[in-house]
Amino acid sequence: MSAKWPIGVFASIDAGLGVDLDVAKDLGVTTVQLHTPHAESRTPERIAEFHRHLDDLGIEVTCVFAGFEGESYADIPTVERTVGLVPKDLRDERIAELLDIAKFAGAMGVDTVGLHLGFVPHDASDPEYAEMVEATRRVCDACGADGQRVHLETGQEPADVLEKFITTVDRANLFINFDPANMILYGCGEPLPALAQLGRFVRSVHCKDAKWSDQPGKTWGTETPLGQGDVDFRQFLRVLESIDYTGPLTIEREIPQEPERQKSEIGGAIELLQSLKAEHGL
Repeated sequence: MSAKWPIGVFASIDAGLGVDLDVAKDLGVTTVQLHTPHAESRTPERIAEFHRHLDDLGIEVTCVFAGFEGESYADIPTVERTVGLVPKDLRDERIAELLDIAKFAGAMGVDTVGLHLGFVPHDASDPEYAEMVEATRRVCDACGADGQRVHLETGQEPADVLEKFITTVDRANLFINFDPANMILYGCGEPLPALAQLGRFVRSVHCKDAKWSDQPGKTWGTETPLGQGDVDFRQFLRVLESIDYTGPLTIEREIPQEPERQKSEIGGAIELLQSLKAEHGL
């Protein structure tokens, strides 16, 4: 991957999330972030099969994204209770699962794992804050020993809280996957100033769009097709330019794996990003 801002998609092998890999190929996509396959699919035989399929499609996996059994995004309070490494009774189990996912990523030749960490307390004096710092250090240290990076997805925290958390964890392999729509969906702040503030940590991005809720932070905003929400993608790319980000523009859109719908909607997103890239001479 040498060209600046290659357009990618969030894709899935067997979990039913993201764009089907064959659709990605038909759309001319060359990079994907891959949703973690089910545990039974993470065998050496399946890994070799995945490798062959991706090579045949000419697609590079840039990040493997973790997900955990029992997570629910039904509403914001449910996310607070169920997502990521925050639930205490599941934390050790999920860290073990995350490190297994990291081993899968390594076997796939991928040096980056991503995840929603969950709602980190906004108050650094909260005892749970220190526990989340230590849990994140455990993950970073284990992944770092294998030469891997960890990307935290934006959304659940305002920029200043996330910035303080990352600096407190203080690990050289901890970065951000910046999703502008999540800032809107969770009601956590204007995405473009947040991107500028967090820019030194941003190593991957999602191109996703959304409209604000009428009760930000209490109820969900609404995800939309790219270009139909409240994210100004022309300005988004300008901020990416200003922070010297050159990596993939990974389109994430949570719609059913229906090939024709995906080709139409994701194809429209690709056209929008290509036109905006052209403004930058790309």
